[in-house]
Amino acid sequence: MPLALLALAVGAFGIGTTEFVMMGLLPDVADDLNISIPSAGHLVSAYALGVVIGAPLLAAVTAKMSRRTVLTGLMGLFVVGNALSALAPDNGWLLAARFLSGLPHGAFFGVGAVVATNMVAPERKARSVSLMFLGLTVANVLGVPVATLMGQNLGWRATFLGVSAIGLVAIAALALLIPRDHEHTTAKGLRGELAALSSLPVWLSLGTTVAGFGALFSAYSYITPMLTDAAGYADASVTLLLALFGVGATAGNLLGGRLADHSLRGTLFGCLASLVAVLALFPLLMRTEATAAVAVILLGMAAFATGSPLQLMVMEKASSAPSLASSANQAAFNLANAGGAWIGGLALAAGFGVTSPALAGVALAVLGLAVASLAYAVDRRRVPATGRERIVASHVPQEAEPVHN
Repeated sequence: MPLALLALAVGAFGIGTTEFVMMGLLPDVADDLNISIPSAGHLVSAYALGVVIGAPLLAAVTAKMSRRTVLTGLMGLFVVGNALSALAPDNGWLLAARFLSGLPHGAFFGVGAVVATNMVAPERKARSVSLMFLGLTVANVLGVPVATLMGQNLGWRATFLGVSAIGLVAIAALALLIPRDHEHTTAKGLRGELAALSSLPVWLSLGTTVAGFGALFSAYSYITPMLTDAAGYADASVTLLLALFGVGATAGNLLGGRLADHSLRGTLFGCLASLVAVLALFPLLMRTEATAAVAVILLGMAAFATGSPLQLMVMEKASSAPSLASSANQAAFNLANAGGAWIGGLALAAGFGVTSPALAGVALAVLGLAVASLAYAVDRRRVPATGRERIVASHVPQEAEPVHN
């Protein structure tokens, strides 16, 4: 695997840290800015909104630029957003800074996925994407706990300054390790890029992402009350258990990438079915501390094993605009975050019990399987008369122009 994937992973590590660390810093931010916890929670929503808006927009408007230039520019915007977060004088400025920090998130992963797949042989494309996502999953194991401790001991502003420093390291790594390319030969302007997303297979792939990861966030958003109220863990133990989730996510991400290189669609179906099974067992597994810890690990593995297959599926279905499609898939991940948490909350509010968000996740995962099955049926009607479906993972276009180190 090319060393350049390390640069992408470093950027992903910084992005993953800043995305999730706010949850642990909400009390500190609320106290410092004299706002309520619910008001501070809007800072999480502001970041997610930035991802949803910035992912397709920035990928489309930068389509004719060198991808190395785009990646370093996006990481520069990330650094500015986090530095402004550290310097924000009040809640309004911090909301704006968090929104700005979220803008480059989806486009970075989207363009980065295209760069990663273009640097490896066709049979290693899914693995290359999973190695880039490795930075995101490792952030949940190391970056978020360390950044949270830094914020609690040095102040929350120090956390965002530290994240900005990670961004500067990522910029240097991207500039040194990512190959220099020319303008994209497939670039057709904003209208052409958007037209590439108009096909039914693309929207079915994005729908699979929303439903599949919505299943994860339906349960994960309420994992703390499940662990404390159902499994009997003390509040102080939750941080360690969330790190276990990150370990499971890291293992699942790497496993999904390896399996998808052999059978992309088979891996997607298998991982979604595994997610259904894990979530269905949650009410049983949350009865004891030991089985609850196993459930947290399995949830991370089953959910994040779908990440690379879903990313490649969308890129293949919009092969004339893979950067835009890949970035749109990141927006779909964040819609899944918001939608899944909302649906899980409805189950709790209805009085179905503390583990009911997991069962709501079962319904979403089944929906994801249904959408993926519909996408497969549509593809079967579009394949040539031979009846042989093309190998999705090996048909993301390669760069036609020469590459210089």
